[in-house]
Amino acid sequence: MLWRGRRQSDNIEDQRGDSGGGFGGGSPGQFRIPIGGRAGGGSSIILVILVVLAGWYFGFDPSQILGDGGGQITDNSGAQDSTGAPASDEMKQFVATVLAETEDTWTGIFKANGLSYEDPKLVLFSGQIRSACGFASSAAGPFYCPGDHKVYLDMTFFQQLDQQFGASGEFARAYVIAHEVGHHVQNLTGIMQKFNQMRPSMGEAEANQMSVKVELQADCFAGVWAHYTAQKGILEQGDMESALNAAKQIGDDTLQKKMQGYVVPESFNHGTSAQRQTWLARGYKSGKLSDCDTFNNPV
Repeated sequence: MLWRGRRQSDNIEDQRGDSGGGFGGGSPGQFRIPIGGRAGGGSSIILVILVVLAGWYFGFDPSQILGDGGGQITDNSGAQDSTGAPASDEMKQFVATVLAETEDTWTGIFKANGLSYEDPKLVLFSGQIRSACGFASSAAGPFYCPGDHKVYLDMTFFQQLDQQFGASGEFARAYVIAHEVGHHVQNLTGIMQKFNQMRPSMGEAEANQMSVKVELQADCFAGVWAHYTAQKGILEQGDMESALNAAKQIGDDTLQKKMQGYVVPESFNHGTSAQRQTWLARGYKSGKLSDCDTFNNPV
C-alpha cells in the first residue's frame, strides 16, 4: 500500500500509556473485530436507497436520518499531525493516513448523495480503555463505539493479526480500520441505532443472526472504500489479497476451530470466513453501496 507521504488525519487521539481504569469486559454496544478515491457516478443516490432499504427492514422512518450534503473527496498529501509536528511513530502515521483516506472517500460518497459525513475519532490505546460503551481490553480487539463515534485500536492487534492469525500485510491492517469505520457509517445512517434498540427484545440466536448482517455490511463498506482507494493508485499488487486473507482468518468458524476445535454456528455474530470474504470482495468489485444490503439479501 503506497501510503507514505499522503495526508494524515488529525482525528487521532493517542492515549497509549494512559490508565484506562478497571476492566469490565466491554459493552454489548461495541462493534469489534473478534480475536480469540473518487466517488463515481454509480454511487449517486445509492446511500439514500440503502438507508431506505434498512428503514424498511428495521421499520423506522429513513427521512429522520437523511440530512443536507457537504464535503468532498480530496487527495491531499504530506500532512503533519494537528500540532504541525511529525507523527510520533511509523505505525501511528500509517493509521492516521488510512483514517484520512476513509475520511476522503466517505465524505465524497455522502456528498454525492446529499448527506454530510461526520469524521469519527480514532483512539489509540494500550492494554485497556474506557469508552462511552464501557471498559474494554485490548484482548477484545479493535472496536467502534456508537455512543461517542470513536474507533478504538490497540496497535498490538496488528502484530497478533500477523503472528497469531497469519494475516500479514499493510492492507490487512487497513481493512481492520476500514471495517470499524464502516460501523461508523452505519451509525450515521441510523442502522446501528435501530439494531441496538431492537437487540434487547431478541433472543440470543436472533440477535446473533442480526449481528452477522451488521458485521458483513461493515465488511462490504470496507470493500467499497478499497474500491475507491484502488482508483487513486494507492494499492499495490497483493494488497486486496492480504485483506481477503485477513477476512478469512477472523471468520467466526475459523476462529472457533482454532480456539476450541469445533464450531457452533448459532453462536456466530460476525460471519463465517467465506461470508466475510464474499461481502468484502463484493464491495470492492462494484464500489456500489446498493450491493451492501445484507439485510435483504442472503448472507
